[in-house]
Amino acid sequence: MRWLLLIILLTGCSAIPLSSSAPQVDRVPTGTLDAATARTSLAALPVAAPGRMDGYVRDCADGKACVFGQPWFDTDGDGCDQRSQVLARDLTGVERKPGRCGVQAGTLDDPYTGSRVTGVSKIQIDHVVPLAEMWRSGASAWAPEQRLAAANDLRNLVAVSSKVNRSKSDKTPDEWMPPNAGYACSYGRIYVTVKAAYGLSVAPAERSALENALTACG
Repeated sequence: MRWLLLIILLTGCSAIPLSSSAPQVDRVPTGTLDAATARTSLAALPVAAPGRMDGYVRDCADGKACVFGQPWFDTDGDGCDQRSQVLARDLTGVERKPGRCGVQAGTLDDPYTGSRVTGVSKIQIDHVVPLAEMWRSGASAWAPEQRLAAANDLRNLVAVSSKVNRSKSDKTPDEWMPPNAGYACSYGRIYVTVKAAYGLSVAPAERSALENALTACG
């Protein structure tokens, strides 16, 4: 038991099941389609093979192309960037930096894993529909302003553990789904919401995986 407690202290991730009083990990961003509407919207999305990645550069340093704009842009001009807004939305026990919007502490019940994470340094913000996938399913033809807005759309942003976010990377649902199988329905709903909102295409395998995810909604 002592080694288990040591692992928990070192990683900040709980191996103990969440208590009934803990926030639920089936939450979705405001604006997410309900299951029935998500199924209908998925059926209406254009089906196409993924486009080429030519021209895709996410890096903004040293004059790089930065095709989706500066990360975590304050799109609504309220002085609080999108990363800070998502952390404040998804974490509990949030502590702000003195006199600033930035979040310096809080606890996350990670929807992707079902584990509890403490420490903002162990948390990243996931684009549920990866930006690379947006690019190859239609965003390559958008104006820069539309790509900037899409990259910072709160409907597509979820706070998760850094480790699971790295494991997902730019994978689509046919390649990766949250390890917490109980989040499949929510994940599918978020993904379809974003694809439908921007009129993005889906590959056949991607669509099949999303259909399977939405069957978990009951």
